[in-house]
Amino acid sequence: MTFPDASASQEEALLDAVGVAFARLRRRTMQAPVDPPVGRKDLKRNLVLNLVDEAAEAGGEITVGGLADHLMVDPSVASRMASDCITHGYLVRSASQQDGRRTVLRLTEDGRTLLGHFRSQQRQAFEHITRDWPAAERVEFVRLLLKYGDATARLPAPGGEDGSSAP
Repeated sequence: MTFPDASASQEEALLDAVGVAFARLRRRTMQAPVDPPVGRKDLKRNLVLNLVDEAAEAGGEITVGGLADHLMVDPSVASRMASDCITHGYLVRSASQQDGRRTVLRLTEDGRTLLGHFRSQQRQAFEHITRDWPAAERVEFVRLLLKYGDATARLPAPGGEDGSSAP
């Protein structure tokens, strides 16, 4: 008779819990006390501005269609999200440097400033949530989270048919 390896079953249980943890991270991190407080539209704007920034950092461009692909939303939803950022001065539409027939999204100075505020809020939230952790665990968690984020950047870009460079 063979007995299951207890450590293997614990590892499987931990791996099975990752989906719940990711869902909770997104929902609950927004509740951490930060200055300035997180607003209702901040999550959507943060997603859009980060995608535009990541595309530019990679030397590419992103269209509204590219946003829709990355966010896995209908193009009309992505268009409304982009329009909100444009109306508030965080993004501009401009002709593509790679193909003048396409219209791409670019960050404005106000958009870069808002993105900096979002990143500051995220650091504040992280520091609040992990305030009772030993410093070494906090740093190790960040190191592994960055490694995970880098690995996700190597995944195939969704819907790259429109020629938009994808983050």
